[in-house]
Amino acid sequence: MNLGLGVPAIVPFSLAWWLLTEYVPMDCKTSEDLVKPGLTNCNYTTLDHAYPVMLLLAVTGVLTVALVVVIDVMLPLGRGRKPAAWLGAAALIPVPFVVCLALA
Repeated sequence: MNLGLGVPAIVPFSLAWWLLTEYVPMDCKTSEDLVKPGLTNCNYTTLDHAYPVMLLLAVTGVLTVALVVVIDVMLPLGRGRKPAAWLGAAALIPVPFVVCLALA
């Protein structure tokens, strides 16, 4: 079940990966920084896309965490099981993203 959660979790994982690999290493954080001399590694397209990506990451991240809570906590408790085993298996959620990343 947690591997199945990993498929829609590819979206927030890939958005977080983009932010970590494209936006965070940049020297400039606003469009005004583009004209400053001495700054390298500035990309207007990355700056332009950063805020929508952050918004999408927040929305899809909240939805993914809600799915994990429902599937790994609420369903086992509703069936009289302890959620510890399910939460331990939650480590499998990033596996589909890691596989896609390895294949790319």
